[in-house]
Amino acid sequence: MGRTVTVLGSTGSVGVSTLDLLGRVGGDIDILALTAGRNVELLVEQALQWRPRVAVIEDERLLVELRARLDGSGIEAAAGSRAIEEAAGRGANWVMSAIVGAAGLAPTLAAARAGSVIGLANKESLVCGGPAVLAIAKAAGGAVIPVDSEHSAIFQVFEVANALQVRRLILTASGGPFRAWTREEMALATREQAVAHPNWSMGAKISVDSATMMNKGLEMIEAAYLFEMPASKVDVIIHPQSIIHSMVEYEDGSTLAQLGPPDMRGPIACAWAWPKRVAWPAPSLDLAAIGQLTFESPDESRFPALAIARHALNAGAGAPAAMNAANEVAVGAFLDRRIGFLDIAAAVSETLERLNGSGELSAVDDDQTLEWALMVDASARRVAAQVLSRLGRMA
Repeated sequence: MGRTVTVLGSTGSVGVSTLDLLGRVGGDIDILALTAGRNVELLVEQALQWRPRVAVIEDERLLVELRARLDGSGIEAAAGSRAIEEAAGRGANWVMSAIVGAAGLAPTLAAARAGSVIGLANKESLVCGGPAVLAIAKAAGGAVIPVDSEHSAIFQVFEVANALQVRRLILTASGGPFRAWTREEMALATREQAVAHPNWSMGAKISVDSATMMNKGLEMIEAAYLFEMPASKVDVIIHPQSIIHSMVEYEDGSTLAQLGPPDMRGPIACAWAWPKRVAWPAPSLDLAAIGQLTFESPDESRFPALAIARHALNAGAGAPAAMNAANEVAVGAFLDRRIGFLDIAAAVSETLERLNGSGELSAVDDDQTLEWALMVDASARRVAAQVLSRLGRMA
């Protein structure tokens, strides 16, 4: 039997890599839905190639154009966040969740409730929704398989039977474009410099998160939830070559690592075929050509996002969701050239301080996860905007 597939965020870097991989592995694949944010041209191109039942554009202003360009194809056109959520919940066997940011939470939950196997590239779903996302998927008969290269690496070497013997999860980080920069140099960093990642091809927002290392902070939280580990057992190490994608250290001193070229199609292939492996024209890893693998400890004085994320993880409840929302607001302001690079972490930290003790970050039951997360998200965005306005940085 073939597999039904939905790709949420099909025009982003992970979505494009997913469709590329599926085209290479072949087989009987029936695409139920493709969704995008604003890239209507690429969405139409993908839809005409893959013939999904529905193509959804998040920006409702683009629906007329989408319909016109799909006219006569037999492909349904829809628009808006509700339409994306509905597409996610159609019950595809396998759903790639690759929408960037907190906007991915509602469709990921819809896929979870429908019992789909979810390839999770949208780390914010777990950061905002917490372990409830995993519980909802399990209760519906589905599963969540991580696609972020770091979590995929841990997933591949994490011995479930020996989970109590895990000493540490070690997430590797490239260090981003500013790994060797001083704080004074980073204060003058431009948008163009921040999005120029040395190893990975990613969207602007994720590239900035890598530059601040907030991306690694979000990944720490995701790893703690995915593998049920306390914050004290999740560490980060800088590995500029991005060949070792992460490691698991056990109490007997053994450390298991997963290695591979920096190509997102590798972890996507793992999520697609698990618990088996699938053959595709994967690039081989030539360690002799690479020559050496190096490591260094992260400097949290230069990259305070790591300490902010660890604090949010320890605080629990709504703190991670609030941190994510504040970060999205601050990164958006930086990309719009309204604030400086160092203001991003500063704004996130102050937002969390203001929200601490307000009662808005208290946890709720699993069946209220989405409503609660949206409330926390909205509160944090409001406060973050106030913080940036007070700094005189936002127009």
